[in-house]
Amino acid sequence: MQSNATVEEFLRRTEKPNCEYREGALHPKAIPTSAHGRMQWILLLILNKLGLDALPEVAVRVTPTRYLVPDIVAGRNLDSPYPTEPALLCVEILSPEDRVGAMLAKCEEYYAWGVPVCWVIDPVKKVAWEYRADGEPLRIDDGGLLRAGEISVAVRDLFSENIQPV
Repeated sequence: MQSNATVEEFLRRTEKPNCEYREGALHPKAIPTSAHGRMQWILLLILNKLGLDALPEVAVRVTPTRYLVPDIVAGRNLDSPYPTEPALLCVEILSPEDRVGAMLAKCEEYYAWGVPVCWVIDPVKKVAWEYRADGEPLRIDDGGLLRAGEISVAVRDLFSENIQPV
């Protein structure tokens, strides 16, 4: 379902689910599941522990008429209410209705903004993809590492039952 809105209407929006905004049209995001929420929480703990400013569900302004809402956006300083400077990393976590191809297309939008790395994580199949602007998506299984700049995260840690709050 798409509906039309101005940027100002989009930024004042209070209805759920979250939507993204592309050139006047609202695009609702999939409703997250418990597996999605758990993965988001675990990854936020890990990324913040690694020294990044990692935040969930923050609208980022990739152009004046395009606002995307990554499941996690991470960088060194995300102070703006709607960041306009490219982040170090954007993460998309698949919900049952999501398709990897659609998420990789969204990664292309992040690259156009200037984000160098995107991760796409499937919490059900326990697999992740690292996607860089200059290459093809790389599937990272249980024994591998997801990388973004100087940070790395073991895929096995994303699915560990032993994650403790910071």
